[in-house]
This record gives sequence, structure tokens and C-alpha cells, in this order.
Amino acid sequence: MVSGCAQPWSRRATATAGAMAEGRRKVMPDVIRPAVPPPPWPGQGPLAEAASRTHVLPMDRRLFLSAIAGTSALPALSMPQFSSGAIRRLLDAADVARDRGVDLFAPDVPGWQGSPEEAARFAGDEDFWEPVQRAFDLDRTWINLNNGGCSPAPSHVMAQLERDLRFSNELPVIHMWQTLEPRIEIVRRELAREFGCDTEEMAITRNASEALETLIFGIDLKRGDEVVVSNQNYPRMLNAWKQRAQRDGIVLKEISFPVPSASPQEVVDRFAAAITPRTKVMEITHITNLTGQILPVKELVAMARAKGVKTFVDGAHAFAQFPFTRDELGCDFYGTSLHKWMLAPIGTGFLYVRKDQIPSIWPLMAGNPGQEADIRKYEEIGTHPAANHNAVSVSIAFHRGLGAARKAARLVYLRDRWAKRLLAEGNGRVKVLTPLDSKWGGGIGFFNVDGLDPVKLGGWLVGQHRVVQTPIVHPEFSGIRVTPNVYTTLDEVDRFSELVLTAIRKGIA
Repeated sequence: MVSGCAQPWSRRATATAGAMAEGRRKVMPDVIRPAVPPPPWPGQGPLAEAASRTHVLPMDRRLFLSAIAGTSALPALSMPQFSSGAIRRLLDAADVARDRGVDLFAPDVPGWQGSPEEAARFAGDEDFWEPVQRAFDLDRTWINLNNGGCSPAPSHVMAQLERDLRFSNELPVIHMWQTLEPRIEIVRRELAREFGCDTEEMAITRNASEALETLIFGIDLKRGDEVVVSNQNYPRMLNAWKQRAQRDGIVLKEISFPVPSASPQEVVDRFAAAITPRTKVMEITHITNLTGQILPVKELVAMARAKGVKTFVDGAHAFAQFPFTRDELGCDFYGTSLHKWMLAPIGTGFLYVRKDQIPSIWPLMAGNPGQEADIRKYEEIGTHPAANHNAVSVSIAFHRGLGAARKAARLVYLRDRWAKRLLAEGNGRVKVLTPLDSKWGGGIGFFNVDGLDPVKLGGWLVGQHRVVQTPIVHPEFSGIRVTPNVYTTLDEVDRFSELVLTAIRKGIA
């Protein structure tokens, strides 16, 4: 069934609406050179294999700054504004890399993403990461180890957001709708490049929940049709499916799998066993928000497709945490947030819909006549600030400057620093449920301590020591999730470890 559109024009139907529509479809001038195929790199799995497929042609400092300036909302912005603050910190990090014999902006380096070998070399180089840490304006009286919920953005991203908001407020119907909103096409293009899809398959959303609920409520399902999910899927998505089941009579089947699983095939087998001839959709979490276990998405998608089942992937914690592309997954649909690991402003995300599926997926809010096959129908949400999604382009530039593989290696390095210390010094009472020394684990870590209630331990850490983390109680396991980010210092990670060890030795009374 082809998704319909509302007949009345949207509330923005003014004399400027036509100009806006034309502007949104206009091909914007290139500000970042296009990607080129990378050389093959050794290794397999999400962190190594994927890194070789996200190559971006390096650029010199001037082009890097010009790329960011080109995404600015205000044409009058001068280059010095972009060569100070957070961007200068990133360039400071590049200077450190050059001292180590790696020029991040030289044409003979395998991309800003970095090779796995080069990324591992920089993972523990504090001279490189210290300037990156100073690119954020933070309250350092707290230790924030819950970046999986929502991460701060670098200061230059926030500055861009603030400039665009002020500019919008001066004359919203002109500045926001006619000048700024059409620049969403730059963001669409650059996100599509990062994800490896066509620009006409990329919708900009406000978060992963909006993206995935568009799919959950937008796909045509009949009474009795089955949907397979995991009980480790994000609770909001499970609740959305349950509401659809109550409303439309579909059948929701929840599977479980061990944490950590014995093998990727064990996860595939659990999902496969739940599929019947009535199964229409399978939702997969790319990396679980609970324990940080990366699922074998490619294998799950292939298994489902062979059985005629469409696949949704919840990538809220995957995109920009470690490198991968759409083609390495093969899924029909993908949704993510950008205010976690892409370090974009709060309230940004994207929805990928395979082009041939767009006509069959209804938008959450009615689109305009003629948008039935247009990815932009999923962006018809009424009046909203252009500043938030436009600043994503600056976050992408920062992400590319760090290098996706270098960033992923750093996050794993920080995870291992606290996790392996707790295992070594925790008197045998610590259990880490995240796969370590494995391609099926990333920067998210999850642990529990025998004899310590995770909720009480988490409350003690935040209440008495200002250390933010995430206690989790699941029907099948419980513990504390720890998610540092690139701005996290080693002192902060070590302070967290010392406090947990103190709790193990002396208790938390």
C-alpha cells in the first residue's frame, strides 16, 4: 500500500514555501571533497573490517577550516572564528600526530578515519587526546560516564548552534525558513557519505526514537502478522511495538540471548528459531544499550532476508562509535541518534530507508502531496529550529578530524582501562559482561560486583562522589553501564575505578 499524504498544505504554506522547497532540493556546493575507495586493510569485524570502508580523502588545514566555514549559517563568518577554540584544539592534536610521524592532513595517509594499526598506536597517546579534551566546555566537578545517554557537543558545535538560533530569531520566516532550512541538504549529503547510502535515502530526525517509531508505526502490518525483537532492545522501541500490537493485533515475539554470548552464531540461531511463515519484520539492535555487546547484524539480516523478513536496525549507540557502512549491514532500515557518539547537538538523528521501500512506509506526520516516494516526507514535523540539524555538519567535520578508527580505538582503550583494572584488583568479585578483547565489544562497558546492589552502588557513586554512570536492572542480569567519551580524561577513569575498588573493599555504608 502506498503511503498517503495530507491534502491541505502545511502551516508553512506562505508565499515563501515554493522557494523553500526549491532550496531544499538544490544541489549545494561541495565543501568537503568526495570519498575515494580505500586500500584494503587486514582484520575483520565491526572495528577493523569496517574501518577500511569509511575512507575520506584527507585535506590540509585550510581546506578543513573552509569545510566547516562552508556549513556555517552566516555567510559573513570569517575564518579566524573557526581557527580558534575547539577547532584549534583539533589542530593541536594534529600537530601531536605529526610529531609522531603521522600527518592527518597529508594525502599519503589512509584517510582521516585512520588504519586499525595507526588508530591503535594513538589510542593511549595522551599528548594527542589532551587537546581534544579541551575542545569541550564541561563541568569538571562531575565525572560523566553516561555519554551513552547523551553526550556534550564540542564548544565550536555549540557556538554554531547558538549563532544560528540568534540569526533565526532576528527574522524567523526569512532567516530560518529560507536561509537556514535549505542547508539541511548539506547535512543530508554528508550523513549519507558517512553511512554509505544515497542522499535520497537519508532523512534527518530528532533522535533514534523518532526514526524507529516512524518505521514501527509506518510499515503496513495486518492482524496476526509477527514481529521478532529481543528483550534487550531499547525499552522505548519495545513499548512502541507493544502499542502497535494492542492497536492492530500484530504478534510481538521477544527472544533472549546470553550476555556475553558464546558466539555470534548463538545470537543468529536465537532469532532464527523465532521466525515463522507469518513473520514480517525483525528489529535488531546494532550494539545493545545495556551491555555494549555488538550483534552480528550482517548475518542476522542475511538470515532474515532469506526468509522474506524485513529488518530494522536500531543504531542509536553504533553510528560514530565505531566505523561501518550500510553495505556491511545490508538492512532495509536504520535509525540512530547523533547526540551520542557523533557529538552533535541534542535532538538530532537520522533515518535510513532503502529507496525502494520509501513509498510503502508511512510518515509519522502527514507529508505533502507528491512526497509519497520522497525521503523528505519523514521530516514533515511542523515548525522546528534549523539550527540543530545544521550544526550536525560541524560535528561531522570534527568526527572526521579525529578519525573514526582512532576514535573507536580510544573508546575501547578507556573501557579496558577501568574494566581490566576492576577484574585484576576486585578480589574476584567483579564480572564484566561486555566482550573484551573481541570485535563484538566497543566503548560501552557493563559490570557487576558480587554482593553489591548496582542501584545502591550507582547511587553512592553519583550521590557522594559526583560520578555519573548508569545502573541497570534487567530480568536476566544487572550491573552498571559505563560510557566515557573522547573528552574523558584518564584521571577521571582512574578515579571511577578507585571508588569502585573502595566500595568492594570497604562497602558503601
